[in-house]
Amino acid sequence: MTGGTTLRKAFSEQKACMSDVYSRLAPFLSCPEGTHADYQVKPGAVPSSFLSWRKNIFSTLFHSVYLALEIPEQRRMLYGRLIHLYRIWVTSADNLLDNEDKVVVPIDMPGSSKIMRQVVAIMAADRVLSEIVQESAESGIITQEAGARLMSESLRCLLPSAAQEATEEGGIRERPDHEHVLNVIHRLKTGLLFNVAFTGPDIAEPHLDINKVRLLKEAMMEFGLGCQLLDDVRDIARDLAENRHNYVLSWLAHNEPETLTRLKEKNIDVSERLYLQVPQAAAPAARRGFRMMKEGLCKLGASGFEYGSKEAEGMAEVMFAVLDLEGLEAISH
Repeated sequence: MTGGTTLRKAFSEQKACMSDVYSRLAPFLSCPEGTHADYQVKPGAVPSSFLSWRKNIFSTLFHSVYLALEIPEQRRMLYGRLIHLYRIWVTSADNLLDNEDKVVVPIDMPGSSKIMRQVVAIMAADRVLSEIVQESAESGIITQEAGARLMSESLRCLLPSAAQEATEEGGIRERPDHEHVLNVIHRLKTGLLFNVAFTGPDIAEPHLDINKVRLLKEAMMEFGLGCQLLDDVRDIARDLAENRHNYVLSWLAHNEPETLTRLKEKNIDVSERLYLQVPQAAAPAARRGFRMMKEGLCKLGASGFEYGSKEAEGMAEVMFAVLDLEGLEAISH
């Protein structure tokens, strides 16, 4: 794994946090005794792949912030558990909004249960969060006041992102300028999610270096926005069909409206790699996304993550494979 001892240690600790969250979820995912056999619910087996480096690049990066800030281990492990609970909430909510089924909490439930499993996962994660925060406050890991604030802010910090998603539920009516998409819409849609890892430290670590925290937040935001740009390139077909905000589609709307019109008139499969048909728009977006990811990672490296520019570039290149952008490197480098 690239990135030095900070990322390796963060990955190890985050895996332990995830394992603890799954073990805590299990009691909430089992039916009461006497439930009819046809209506039994129980926790599903957690695949080993759920704890792999590839599936946890972002969570590891978030957790590494706690090491860079030299937060004591007990509170690092508290915040690391919260990271995974945030992930459960966000992924399950996205599944509901997008009619998808990206499993983050395995649950054995009768029927296809595509929707109900997401609902139960969110409800169970909320109960685990309450349990973890209460235990931490009672044992003195954090103060009672910090625990109370964590209970409220853990939801409140996600509301702007939820509000942005709400504006797209019925489809958008017009495509704003691509810079507005990046600097306003995507800051709420994705950039904010790359800063939620700071919620715990902002509340319970009053003695942290404010300037260092600010730099880390900016670096994580830049990296997250870069990832979202690559997401937009990959998802051109889906976002066109579902009428959702997309940096590349906004660029086309304001610079090549005739091209966008032609795309709308095609019978497009949402999984189609449409970016290969509009390289004049997709390639600059991909280059900008790659540059933002690299610059964000470089800033993190300089803030205690123990890697340099060359390693940051290599990590950014890995994201092309992680984000499933086949063929994009050829038109964007």
